Amino acid sequence: MNQAYTVTQINQYIKNIFIRDQILNRVYIKGEVSNCKYHTSGHIYFTLKDAAGQLACVMFAGQRRGLTFRLEEGQSVIVLGSINVYERDGKYQLYASSIQLDGLGRLYEQYERLKKALEMEGLFDKSHKKPIPQYPTKIGIVTASTGAAIQDILNIAKRRNPYVQLILYPAQVQGIGAAQSIAKGIMALDKLNLDTIIVGRGGGSIEDLWAFNEELVARTIFNCNTPIISAVGHETDVTIADFVADLRAPTPSAAAELAVNDYRTFLTTISDYQRQLNKIMIQKITYSRGLVREYKLRLDYSSPSYQIQQKRQRLIDTEQKLHYLMERSLKLKKHQLQLIITKLEGLSPLKKLSRGYAMVIGEDGKPVQSAKNISVDEVITLSLLDGEVKARVEEISEIERGYK
Repeated sequence: MNQAYTVTQINQYIKNIFIRDQILNRVYIKGEVSNCKYHTSGHIYFTLKDAAGQLACVMFAGQRRGLTFRLEEGQSVIVLGSINVYERDGKYQLYASSIQLDGLGRLYEQYERLKKALEMEGLFDKSHKKPIPQYPTKIGIVTASTGAAIQDILNIAKRRNPYVQLILYPAQVQGIGAAQSIAKGIMALDKLNLDTIIVGRGGGSIEDLWAFNEELVARTIFNCNTPIISAVGHETDVTIADFVADLRAPTPSAAAELAVNDYRTFLTTISDYQRQLNKIMIQKITYSRGLVREYKLRLDYSSPSYQIQQKRQRLIDTEQKLHYLMERSLKLKKHQLQLIITKLEGLSPLKKLSRGYAMVIGEDGKPVQSAKNISVDEVITLSLLDGEVKARVEEISEIERGYK
């Protein structure tokens, strides 16, 4: 029986074959990134694949210093490294020493680098954003003179407000010199004292839209005094021009919607304002009239003629009250006097004399109050109502009364 080798020996043998191969020790491999995982240790594990196969890869933490972008799923990359065997699993893999983006990847890397630089410089800050006029009269457009973008903008603008003047600068929006053409168009329209400028084009690939990722276009938009709406590609397309512009529209059609006010809505708003204004004016007039009446009353109350009239009326009222009090007091006094007179009449001797009584006066000139105070043969005077009678006492008889 021939000699049997262990698994470890075979793996080591295969590894030595890989090590001795000059091509496998330094090889560039192109592929699409998948199964990308950033380990807590700092290592990056991923797979390179193409239409027919795939290759396991690893980039150790010590090699990541030269990586200028974040490795993500779906990126097309070119990896420099060596292929060797991982003895424990008996699998070969690519040990990456450097990774660079390939084709479109380089454009994305360039895009991210410029975006980061301009953002740090402050070109994206909201403090620099200018408000878009709500009721424009003149709008500039920087785009190609042919194509769906300009037609969409013209149709929507005409439908929303046919009274807005549109000024087109036919710019080259794709290919060599496109960025210079777009920048030139923005600067030309900026001198016309417009309300808003729309800068954009229809959809396309990243290469087609690349002019709107150029630094020249970004800085021209930033330095423009007229508010700019960026409308590049479709809703999912985002360019550097979108970040610098005062407002981003997802499509050229949306840019027209944002830039041009709806004239019918404007008329409705004006009518609403007019009704509100009339209502407020009526309320103000009614309130002012009430205020005038109040001021007139205050003025009338403060006038000398009114004060004299009030004081005269007060004097009349006081005089009537005084007369009333005097009459009431006189009536009360008369009544009290009548009571006193009645009492006095009841006590008056003359009143008694008028009833047939007489007042007896003795010889000493004093009234006789008792039969005991006179004697027989004494001459007494009987005082009657209409005169006096002299009489001599012939007999005295005492009468017993029930009281003393």
